[in-house]
Formats: sequence, C-alpha cells, structure tokens
Amino acid sequence: MIRVLFVDDEPKILDGLRQMLRAYRREWTMEFCEGPELALIAMAAAPFDVIVTDLQMPGMDGAELLSRVRDRYPDMVRIVLSGQSEQERILQAVGPAHQFLSKPCDPEFLRNTITRANLLGKRMNNPQLKTLVSQMDSLPSLPDIYFDLVEELRGEDASVDRVGALISRDLSMTAKVLQLVNSSYFGLPVHVNDVKHAAALLGLNTLKPLVLTASIFRQLEESRVSATFLEKVLSHSLSVAGIAKQLAKEEGLDRDTVDNTFIAGALHDVGKVVLADNFGREYTVLCHKAKAQQTSIVGLEVEQLGASHADVGGYLLGLWGLPQDILEAVAFHHDPATSADESFTPLAAVHVADVLTAQANDTTLDQAVVNTVDQTYLAKLGLEHRLETWQAISDACAEPVV
Repeated sequence: MIRVLFVDDEPKILDGLRQMLRAYRREWTMEFCEGPELALIAMAAAPFDVIVTDLQMPGMDGAELLSRVRDRYPDMVRIVLSGQSEQERILQAVGPAHQFLSKPCDPEFLRNTITRANLLGKRMNNPQLKTLVSQMDSLPSLPDIYFDLVEELRGEDASVDRVGALISRDLSMTAKVLQLVNSSYFGLPVHVNDVKHAAALLGLNTLKPLVLTASIFRQLEESRVSATFLEKVLSHSLSVAGIAKQLAKEEGLDRDTVDNTFIAGALHDVGKVVLADNFGREYTVLCHKAKAQQTSIVGLEVEQLGASHADVGGYLLGLWGLPQDILEAVAFHHDPATSADESFTPLAAVHVADVLTAQANDTTLDQAVVNTVDQTYLAKLGLEHRLETWQAISDACAEPVV
C-alpha cells in the first residue's frame, strides 16, 4: 500500500479528491490535510511515500512546504498539483518538487504518475542512497557549456535555438529540461522530439528565470564530479544514443519511439553522474577498480553502494516523470531480461548499443571488460538473428566521416 498525503487549503477541493480517488483505496492509504500546518503534523505522526500539494495557500505556500518535506523526509515523492495561473509560484517550486501536474487532473493519470515514481525505487537496497537521490534537484554541468548558456540567456538577442543547442550538449541539463517539459504543467500535448524541441516548448520566458534565478542547472565547481569523468560519460552516452537511434530505425519503430530511444541512450549512464556527485573520489576509485580487476562496475556498485548506476538513474528519472520507455531503457540496460519486453523497444536498442560501443573502444572509465549482449533476452524477443546486422550498423556509425 502506497501512503499518499494530499494538501490543499480549500475543503471543497479535498472533498473532490476524496470522491475522485475512491477507486484506489485498495492500492493507496490516503490522508487529506487542509493546509500545510496540518500536513506537517500528519507527517510527524506517520510516514508517507508521496505528497501531492497545491501551491497557492495562505501562510506557508506549497513551495515552502515541499522544501521542508525535502529536508525532513527526503525520500518522499513530492508532486505539485497546481492551477495554470500560478507560473511564478511554479518557478519557486522547481527545486523541491519532483513533478508538476495541472488542475484538473485525470485520476488515472495521477495514479500512473504516483505508481511509476515509486516503482523503480524498489530496486535500490540502500535506504541512504535512495534518500540522496530523492533530495537531488539538479545535476552538475560542464563549466564551458554552463557559462555559455548563462551568457546567452543574459544577452538581449538570446536565441532559443542556440539555448537548445547548448543544453543538448550537456547530460545534466538534458535530464532537467526533459523533467520540466514532460510535466503536465509545463508540457504541451505534443511529443518532445529532442532537447532543442523541449527548450523551444518551454521558451525563453520560462528558461531565463529558471536558469538565472532558480538555479535548475548547477556549476561543476559545486560538485564532487571531475570534468574528465563527466566528459567521458557524456562522450560514451552520445555514442550509444546515436547507435541506438539507428537500431531503432532499422527495426521499424515509429518516429516518436525512435526519438525516445535517442534520449534514453543519451541518459542511460546518468546514474554514474549521480553517484560521482554524491560519493566523489570514492566512486571514481570504484570505477578504476572495476577496470583494473577486469570486472563489471555494476557488481561492485551493488556490493558497495546497494544499487547500480542503472538503478539510480532509472529511479531519478522516474521521480522526474520522464516517459516510461526511457525509464526502462535506463534502469534495465545492464539486465534487460528482467524487463517485461516481448518485442524490440528502446531498452533493446540501448542495451545492444551500449555493449557494441564498449566492444569498439576503451574510452569509458570503467569498461575495460567487454560485456556481451544478453542472448537470453534476444531469444525471448526472437531476435538472435539480428545481431550481425546491428553490429554492421554500429561499425558504420563508428567510421570517421571523410
């Protein structure tokens, strides 16, 4: 049973939520609080897994409430349920909130949002690590790209195309922008083709205050991640993204799914950035240990940290509300056979592309060991015969352009 706390200062809205969500009483234990003060009392009395709060409330508003929740109960999933007229307050809540939903909200959409945000956390056996990930509201960005972005946004002739291009060159910025544009509050009822498209949907009027005042992006100098580490992760991730996209096209996936495959490939190792940001040199040493001992980084991560970088990345992106096929590709790319896949998906593309990229070169920090494609998984999909074709596509992608 998931324990969910709903907070609003209007009794009629709370009554409406009670009626709307009656069908989920067998899945959730729900409590409804009239205002932040009563919510804090309820949380002190009993633990909750999720808080869903309005923003505009007298006294303490929803942004301040979520900030307190993040500090006191960091492993709670924090969701804003807000009216479209509350743009300024939304910007204040970008840090402490995991996801933003707009009123009125379809009950099944709310159910899916809460269920997905909780699901991938079950793969993390270290409560402290789960707490660290839940607290994260930004990831470190490469210095040159960060400063170029700030300079661009401060200019009188700032261009959303140039802003989008800068963001697409940085793993951390990509993840954060996709978090925002996939929220029902910020997003539009169209598919996000790529990060440049996402930046265009948000627009400069939203991006400027988010970057310059709300600090949704973070300088690398404030992190324990080295620039060398971040650049290696980015280089490998973009290679995987490019190959995975070509494999998705080859297997006839539709255009939207091909787009999501590229994004999944670009973000598949975001968990490494999270771990390096939290554990600094300790995690770098772990990566070098895996390389020196010719063993898998995943096994060492689970043994020493209680979760792999795939678990961590999937959980973070689940909290941030990214599409399901992207989450699964990130979370299961090292153990795809544990997924429910029965056909070729972005997960299959990313898993294969990740292995083929590692086999082709030794540029990654931790992959001196050449992993192999999961033959059990391919057999389940009935695609063992496609590996030779995929290898040829990978080789073609790796060839230098003359």
